[in-house]
Amino acid sequence: MDLKNVTAAASTETYDRNVLDAPTNNIYEAISVISKRAEQINTDIRKELVEKLEEFATYNDSLEEIFENKEQIEVSKFYEKLPKPHALAIQEWIDEKIYYRNTADNQGSIKA
Repeated sequence: MDLKNVTAAASTETYDRNVLDAPTNNIYEAISVISKRAEQINTDIRKELVEKLEEFATYNDSLEEIFENKEQIEVSKFYEKLPKPHALAIQEWIDEKIYYRNTADNQGSIKA
């Protein structure tokens, strides 16, 4: 996922219910798919953030000394300004970038 080119809203936004449930014809199923994707996005972002912060980590034996690393601060600020995972998932859903299927119906939608 390219986090520098996301188009999701960074703040609260109201969505048309009919647009969200159009692919499934069931708002609860649509919300379930979106929430599962949001969990995946959150896990990916958290993993990526930890990996980047580990690159700049400095380890000391002394607990009293705390060093502030400018690179760590900049990385943290970038991730704080990103849209929340649920906003990213909703944008992917609206842009039809999420693959889902209902195993009970043996139907679904394949999106690229």
